[in-house]
Amino acid sequence: MEVIKRIAEKYVKIIVALAVAAGASSGIFGKAITAPSMAIGFWRLTMGLPFFAIPVLLRQRHILKNVSKKDMLWAFSAGAFLFCHFFSWFSAVKMTNIGSAVVLGAFHPLIVLIITRFVFRRTVGLRPVMGIILALLGGVMVAGLDYTQLSRGSFLGDIAAFLAGAFMGVYYAIGFEVRRNVPGPVYVFLLFSACWACFAVGMVVTGTPALGYPAKDYLLLIGLTLVCQIGAHAVFNLCFGYVDSLYVSALESGEPVFSIMLGIVFLHEIPTGWEIIGCIIVVIGLLYYNYWSGRPAGKPALRLRSR
Repeated sequence: MEVIKRIAEKYVKIIVALAVAAGASSGIFGKAITAPSMAIGFWRLTMGLPFFAIPVLLRQRHILKNVSKKDMLWAFSAGAFLFCHFFSWFSAVKMTNIGSAVVLGAFHPLIVLIITRFVFRRTVGLRPVMGIILALLGGVMVAGLDYTQLSRGSFLGDIAAFLAGAFMGVYYAIGFEVRRNVPGPVYVFLLFSACWACFAVGMVVTGTPALGYPAKDYLLLIGLTLVCQIGAHAVFNLCFGYVDSLYVSALESGEPVFSIMLGIVFLHEIPTGWEIIGCIIVVIGLLYYNYWSGRPAGKPALRLRSR
């Protein structure tokens, strides 16, 4: 276990980058699955939760019992916001094009920044913020967001995508704070449990069937669970023990770049000149953020720190 922790600490930034790449496929999965958004969320949590429920309940039950009521409440709140994110996101990719959804959902670093600064009372240097904004602008260029890209007749889908990003920002910010006190596997178990409960209630309230979908949907749901639920969201929350939520959220603003790469590999889509320029700007913005976010207090830029 100690060896794993040392490896995670040493290579955490690479691990987060790989998780972002995994999460970039979420829109492709969501578009391909014919089941409604509520069923997609229910099944990805149903399949993903046992990966953490079994080891925590068998080997870390004593740690689970010692989690404070405050941290438990925050973890359940994060799970509720994760539910809102998943439902909004899959609703968005079904109602609007993936380009619009990716861009409108990529503004969560700003939400994390606002919550970090004004709710949890932590300060952030100006230059890291400039890096985030630069990466977001590059993401807009990658997705080709202009008046033709914002899908006409799919306004509700565009709104859902923006809300998905906002909900993600809240859930990230809360997750980082809880992870300061709660071990990663235990927190992910609480987070996924709360999210699953929300989807279970949602299935009953909306009358959404759990079964009866094409066999292809269930295969895609397995892939979605392994790649995006475990390979992305679980990894993000485990990494909060080594990097802050703003770093994870900032790196996720580079998701449009990974979407372009996936498009080249799986869909044989050749990026346009603007998309290539946007990718370069995203990378520059993230490198700029990564450099200045690591500078100690008293230098030109500041690391996140408690007041």
